[in-house]
Amino acid sequence: MPSDVDIAPYIEKFEDFYSAALAEKIDRLLSEYPSTKSLLVDYEELERYDRNLADLLVKQPDLLLPAAETALIRSQEMSFKTAHPGSEFEPHVRFFNLPDSGLLIQDISARNIRELISVKGVVTKRGPILHKVRVAVYKCQMCDAKMKVPMTKNTQAPQVCSECKRRSLKLEEEDSYFVDVQYSEAQELLERLKGGAPAATIDLWFEDDQVNRISPGETIIITGVMRLRPPRKGKGARESESAQIYSRYIDVLYAKKTKRDFEEIETTKDDERQILELSKLPDIYDRMRESIAPGIYGHEEVKEALSLQLFGGTKDKFMPGGAPIRDDIHVLLIGDPGSAKTRFLQYVRDMAPKGIFVSGKSVTGVGLTASAEKDELGDGGWTLKAGALVIASGGIACVDEFDKIDDTERAAMHEVMESQTVSVAKAGIVAQFKAKTSILAAANPKFGRFDPNKLPGLQFDIPPTILSRFDLIFPIIDVLDEAKDSALATHLLRVHRDSAEGVETPADSKHPRIEPHLLRQYVAYARQRIKPVLSDEAITRIRNFYVELRKMGKAEGSVPITPRQIEGLVRLSESSAKIRLSNTVEITDADRAIRLITYVLDKVSRDRETGKLDIDIIATGKPKSQMDKIQSILTLAQKIQTQLGIIEINRLIAQAVDEHVADEQTVRRMVDDLVYKGEFYKIKPGFVKIVNQVG
Repeated sequence: MPSDVDIAPYIEKFEDFYSAALAEKIDRLLSEYPSTKSLLVDYEELERYDRNLADLLVKQPDLLLPAAETALIRSQEMSFKTAHPGSEFEPHVRFFNLPDSGLLIQDISARNIRELISVKGVVTKRGPILHKVRVAVYKCQMCDAKMKVPMTKNTQAPQVCSECKRRSLKLEEEDSYFVDVQYSEAQELLERLKGGAPAATIDLWFEDDQVNRISPGETIIITGVMRLRPPRKGKGARESESAQIYSRYIDVLYAKKTKRDFEEIETTKDDERQILELSKLPDIYDRMRESIAPGIYGHEEVKEALSLQLFGGTKDKFMPGGAPIRDDIHVLLIGDPGSAKTRFLQYVRDMAPKGIFVSGKSVTGVGLTASAEKDELGDGGWTLKAGALVIASGGIACVDEFDKIDDTERAAMHEVMESQTVSVAKAGIVAQFKAKTSILAAANPKFGRFDPNKLPGLQFDIPPTILSRFDLIFPIIDVLDEAKDSALATHLLRVHRDSAEGVETPADSKHPRIEPHLLRQYVAYARQRIKPVLSDEAITRIRNFYVELRKMGKAEGSVPITPRQIEGLVRLSESSAKIRLSNTVEITDADRAIRLITYVLDKVSRDRETGKLDIDIIATGKPKSQMDKIQSILTLAQKIQTQLGIIEINRLIAQAVDEHVADEQTVRRMVDDLVYKGEFYKIKPGFVKIVNQVG
């Protein structure tokens, strides 16, 4: 800003604006000062009052912002001094709600230098509070003269005493006035990225009452001045080049949090008309299913589940006491190699209004949740940086090769999947981030392929504590079937031929697909506006299903379903209602959820030996029938050890076979497993003892 520009005319214009439009806000500020230090001004109000003044504010904020603050101080100083004698009135004027120009973080360029801009992003990092000199007091060590220097962005620290002209000035920290400052970092919103472009980041600087107002993982609208940071001194041959390279940051005027999902997905009137027309079609569920991964043949149940996951349950529900109720649906795909698991994940990532894709082979625990980093721009301390699940909050995180994530890193998923938060204690920093994210994970069976002779639920190399948190688990088994193989081969070959010819492969179903752009708009529209509530009929249907299944389990001696599945049924039912844009969960929605849960329970939780549904396969890793056999073997071993002081393995096996616990081969395998797991320890060949025998 030129130092010789007279800002008096602008001060007068702002004084007139305040008296005409903001008298009530200013009175409130005067009564609440200093707990409230800023006058928040909607840019649209200024634009309505004086368009030329508003335009100049955007182009030359360094000229207009001081004028706005001076006008506020000058017009209210007498009133403030009367009410608060002896206090200083130093308010800020913070403008917000600039016209949305669609500016992306990655598009901020040299033409925006020293302009007032507005961008949207997700906070990825927040540094500690530091302190900057606002008014510096220097004392001469020779003549004791004092100099008071207001420090602005362009002010240079004085080198020579104004009285004796000697270089003997020292900053008097106790007499100087400091203001809080804080460094942060924001990243481009995932829903704004297109074509696989990397997410750009930008540094943010907050001052005074704006510090500590945001946290990593929050989506914010940033209004501020784009500035350049002087280059750091380079080393070696590239020093001259590095001296010409400046980095950028936004001097934040105001940061407004946004809580709506998919804030950036704007629905036009034409889109809304098409969405409402689609929602009334009787085959909307079939169309939705056919639009999910249309290049993948078959797997109707998986596609239906993924369409429900996109919509999610009803948001903002809380338990008595205030604990939030999860509305996001978690889905796990376990499949043989080449069963299109990764393709499913990529389709959903592209289809979701806000999606992120990570692979288990290359992800780390801190990459998923949060990491501690050195604060290079602050005081050199540590800051926390949000990971993939925090950044994807409000959307869907697709995690491929889920079984390849290290156990210690996978442990971070427990809290995210149930509580939807990330608690961090790193480098002396204790914090909690929001991670309200649906998780779609894909994994392989333990031994590469499913063994058709074993229960699928026992072939996952994933801890039961995490498995039980998935609402739906789909084993995708490659079955040799001539008719299916022929249909699949025909579909794939047709896709390749049509793609080479530049035409779209027609749907195998009689139901038309929904165009991808419209589907994203549809999902965003439903998630923003629709909040289904369970009807009495749906409650009765879900309750009866749960009670009947539990009653059957009690009669058969197994636990087929737990209360956790009730919550899953509710989420799926609410999602089904959202698909047809209904605020009421009908009995048909409950039936759709029950059908999917029943399908999954039958595939994953049915004990092959007894034919019973047994949720323990997921919850503990073993069916109850097997746990009962192991307990019987331990009881027999206890008796033998009490009588003889030692257990002969052959004798234990013979008694177990005589008492019809299981056949000899099964019992021998169980005994070997108990030795391997440390329940038994070998005394000598053929003899064992029980570890930690009681009594």
